[in-house]
Amino acid sequence: MTATHSQPADTTKQAWAGGLTIFAGIMLMLVGVLGICRGIMGIAKDDIFVTTRNYIFQFDLTGWGWVHLVLGVVAVIVSFGLLQTATWARVGGVVIAGLVIIANFLSLPYYPLWSVVLIAISGFVIWALCVVRRDESDGLF
Repeated sequence: MTATHSQPADTTKQAWAGGLTIFAGIMLMLVGVLGICRGIMGIAKDDIFVTTRNYIFQFDLTGWGWVHLVLGVVAVIVSFGLLQTATWARVGGVVIAGLVIIANFLSLPYYPLWSVVLIAISGFVIWALCVVRRDESDGLF
C-alpha cells in the first residue's frame, strides 16, 4: 500500500492573512461607527463643528453630515463582508477607506483631530487589505 502525503499548508501565512483581514474588518467597522456618529452630529446640530473662514473647501456642514453618515453605514456593511473574507468586501473596503480619507481631508478644518484619526485608521485598513494576497486569504474560516 502506498500512502499519499499532502504538503502541510503554511499556517504562518494563513494566520497573518487571517489576522490582517480581521484587523481591517474591525478597523473599518470602527471607522464606520465613528462616521455614523459624526454624520448624526452634523445633521442634528452642525454648530458643534468649528467653522474656518477662508478655507478653500467650504461646504454646508449638514450636507457633510449626510456624506459621513452614508460612508459610515457602507463601511459597516463592508466590514461584515470582510469578517466573512469575501473578495468583494476587500475591494469595497479599499474603495470605502479611500473615500473616507478624502472626505475627512476635505472636512479637516471643521473637526481636525477626529479627521486625522480617521485618516490614519483608514490608511491602516487600506494597507491591511492590500498586503494580503488573494490566495493567502482563501479558506481562512
